[in-house]
Amino acid sequence: MSQAQSKSFLQSGHTPTLLAAFLYFDLSFMCWVLLGPLGIQIAKALHLDPAHKGLMVATPVLAGAILRLFNGAMADRIGGKKAGIVAQSIVILGLAAAWFFGIPGFSALLGLGVVLGMAGASFAIALPLASRWYPVEHKGKAMGIAGAGNSGTVLAALFAPALGLAFGWTNVFGLTAILMSVVLVLFILLAKDAPGQGPKISARDYLSVLGMKDTYWFMLFYGVTFGGFVGLASSLPIYFHTQYALAPVDAGYASAACVFAGSMVRPLGGALADRFGGINALSFMYPIAALALVAVSFGLPTMPMALAGFVIAMLALGMGNGAVFQLVPVRYIKEIGVMTGIVGCAGGIGGFYLASSLGFAKQWTGSYQAGFLIFAGLALVAFIGINIVRNEWRISFSRGYAEGSVRI
Repeated sequence: MSQAQSKSFLQSGHTPTLLAAFLYFDLSFMCWVLLGPLGIQIAKALHLDPAHKGLMVATPVLAGAILRLFNGAMADRIGGKKAGIVAQSIVILGLAAAWFFGIPGFSALLGLGVVLGMAGASFAIALPLASRWYPVEHKGKAMGIAGAGNSGTVLAALFAPALGLAFGWTNVFGLTAILMSVVLVLFILLAKDAPGQGPKISARDYLSVLGMKDTYWFMLFYGVTFGGFVGLASSLPIYFHTQYALAPVDAGYASAACVFAGSMVRPLGGALADRFGGINALSFMYPIAALALVAVSFGLPTMPMALAGFVIAMLALGMGNGAVFQLVPVRYIKEIGVMTGIVGCAGGIGGFYLASSLGFAKQWTGSYQAGFLIFAGLALVAFIGINIVRNEWRISFSRGYAEGSVRI
């Protein structure tokens, strides 16, 4: 980027709000998957079986999917800054309660998981809050910077297991509440709603989009890519400990490597989609993800081989996330706000399914294989689907765009 372009980007928006949105999103995503890295210690303390372990890590993912719609509506009604303050306060209070009162049983654990879902739903507040400050030519950069907050999942995998062993896993909730309180103060000081928020999104807008058949294709496509990413991010610490007898900290480090790969390549997936077309990119990534999941389903004999398999899967899924959102604004020019919430919700539901199915597969069959194979099958269904709509989308999506101005 040239110096002139850099100044144009910095001067066209509101940098403090962009920074506040990134911090809020980053630390919220860390909270969202916190039960996964702590899962080994929690399961030992509460004597959880594999099915309950799967539900433990899947509950925040499902709650986050549903609450994205709520958070989006709240931000639309009262403004992104106020919505962010409310959402962060709920998460902080939930973490503080878990630290102060403890987690006496599985029901209380699921309750905490629902509260942590509010952190996962930060997507619906942080990204619009930042992007509304920027003109069309800079919205992609702004959303890319704010959206880089999904790297918070790496922080949870890196630090939560070691902190849990050093201070006790319930005290990690207290430490996280303190850290989130610092972020909340910074958010209050730095964030500002953009002027001219635009028309409010109504229930009719959601119903209108849900009446379009392409909406359900996008829900499937993102349900596989983001669902696979967040489902694995939540489940891998327990998987590595169970399958390869890794200590909690080592399982966290291995998971962090996989999650880092998937989160960092999302912009690359968008760039490849811009260069070669989103349909071509997804047609390439879905089979790779499916093959990698099939390989790991057989319980690869060594930990390095398994790590390589999961890294490949996460690379494909992470790039797929970027490719899906290259196509969404092309298809839904006017409905992008509504579609972001709906597609994001579908992604969370996909993550809930993968995380919970792995636990139930282990409980019922003694192996994780069925869970991985079924999700690999969903990736192949998505591959077939993207090729079914290929020709129709290339014709219909190109309407309203100059020849060659956008690749489908």
